[in-house]
Amino acid sequence: MSGSHVWVGKWRRVSALPVLAVLLVVAAVVAISLGPVRIPFLDTCRILLNGIGIHADVPERFASVVSDIRLPRVLLAMVAGAGLAVVGAMMQALFRNPLADPGITGVSSGGAVGAVLVLVTGADAFGRWTLPAAAFCGSLVALVVVQTIATFRKDRSPITVLLAGTALTAILGAVVGAIISNAPDAQTVRSAVFWLQGDLSAAGWSDLAPAAAPALVGCAVILMCARELNVMLLGDEQSRSVGLDAVRTRRFLLLVAAVVTGAIVSVTGIIGFVGLVVPHIVRLAVSSDHRLLLPASALFGALFLTVADLVARLLFSPVSLQTGVVTALLGAPILLLLVLRPQGQEAGR
Repeated sequence: MSGSHVWVGKWRRVSALPVLAVLLVVAAVVAISLGPVRIPFLDTCRILLNGIGIHADVPERFASVVSDIRLPRVLLAMVAGAGLAVVGAMMQALFRNPLADPGITGVSSGGAVGAVLVLVTGADAFGRWTLPAAAFCGSLVALVVVQTIATFRKDRSPITVLLAGTALTAILGAVVGAIISNAPDAQTVRSAVFWLQGDLSAAGWSDLAPAAAPALVGCAVILMCARELNVMLLGDEQSRSVGLDAVRTRRFLLLVAAVVTGAIVSVTGIIGFVGLVVPHIVRLAVSSDHRLLLPASALFGALFLTVADLVARLLFSPVSLQTGVVTALLGAPILLLLVLRPQGQEAGR
């Protein structure tokens, strides 16, 4: 490798996190400023500064729009994007499979069953927490089923968990379809389909806490396991040779991934492609070392979902698209471009 290529690679690794952080802040302020009510960029900055205790004069008519409507939605997009991207990067390392994503173990499908059951049976009338709680419990049940299958088979390889998760996802998808097809009315079907496609339009402060706390704590745990993930890429035998119990580590990290994914899905619905595409882009542009890949994926995932949600709000305004639809429209072509790109060395090698 030439000296210029080495220098460029080092510069990308050093500058990646600060650049992504700045872009994320700018995107967040822009997303808060734009909408049916346009708020001047500087006024948005002043309102946000007021929120952290730095006094600045702002028009009252804008303050409530920012604090009550747009800020929680943007923060939820950032938390969900970061969490899904970090879990996606971790799953691709655990299974040594570039197509792995946060829902590959059936967690998202389990959450979907719980949510759709609540919607179809009318149990959401008991309170707004009913649906997120059911979706979260469904996610955890799916993980337990997959882990139980792997335990009974006594096969500790990641391929067993992967195949069990794929089979369970297919079964739960059929269950969701059967439940929706027997919904009592068209409005219930619409609500279920709306949730399954993922959306942030109804996000409020009460939605942020149940997703943010597990997602942030789980991502912090995964970041602390970056070295272990680097080792596990070499395989279970090589991991064992350096004193790492790959099976136990994998089980622990899958539990963390289920908690993070379940918490996010329970609030946002199923938002695809973030956990699949973002790690690939970061790995290609920045580094494949998980000590850098994971934090960079968190920042870029938050940026990606924030921009996708902004596009969902503005593209056909005043009609709003669902956030999950936009992530698919953006993520699928990006994934195709990554597949068709000329083969070469990754940036972090």
